[in-house]
Amino acid sequence: MREEIINVQHLSYQYPSGDLALSDINLSIGMGERIAVMGSNGAGKSTFFLNLNGVLKAQTGGIYYRGKKVGSKELKELRRHVGFVFQDADSQIIASTVEAEVAFGPMNLKLPREEIKKRVTQALEYMDLQSYRQRPPHYLSGGEKKRVSIADIIAMQSEVILFDEPAAALDPLSVDLLEQVLAGLSREGKTLLISTHDVDFAYRWAERIVVFDGGKILADGSPLEVFLQEKVLKQAHLKKPQMLKVYETLSERGLIEPESYPKEAGELAKAMIG
Repeated sequence: MREEIINVQHLSYQYPSGDLALSDINLSIGMGERIAVMGSNGAGKSTFFLNLNGVLKAQTGGIYYRGKKVGSKELKELRRHVGFVFQDADSQIIASTVEAEVAFGPMNLKLPREEIKKRVTQALEYMDLQSYRQRPPHYLSGGEKKRVSIADIIAMQSEVILFDEPAAALDPLSVDLLEQVLAGLSREGKTLLISTHDVDFAYRWAERIVVFDGGKILADGSPLEVFLQEKVLKQAHLKKPQMLKVYETLSERGLIEPESYPKEAGELAKAMIG
């Protein structure tokens, strides 16, 4: 059992318009977990993330961080430890240079100057942005802006990082880099929650999938448990991952070891009979 880092209890959120975006959400998140949060547009994924890091405050229920309920006094501490990478990088970037942008969060923590410089350098190296230090971030490409927005959170040294559709509008090379970064963050023990519509990515990357539908949690389990539930997939407008489809076809023909359920091409080749 992983040590719990966040516990969400009976969380509900209603927008000023009267629309109920979240209804009685209960969720326990363990340290170091890799969780894919899925569901159709309007299912409540982004609103849930905004509540998790304190941008929005739910009308009912509560969020517990390391066993302590988050109130108005604890919001600053929550935001320090729970970082949010927005889908639209432009909504996150505010500074005139990449260096200043990445330094903004640590400066707000009132850290010593040398510590800020150290964190900025480490974050830029992590995201391969050293040569971009003095460039205006608003003139960068979409993929480059996304890297800057991730560097922002890395410099904050957040324990939990929320990614809202991080691969949106990225080219294939940028997606590969993103997955390498996610792998590195996971090895460091970061807790990662990623909102995504990409079922193939979720199947191979996540160890747990939480499916939202109509502001409620429709399913919560391992990728295999979730993607084998046809009723859940239909209700949440999700497709079965391609690798799982290939496995089922090969299994029906007796060409693969039963119950192997490979997630990647290499695993598929090993599981093939003969």
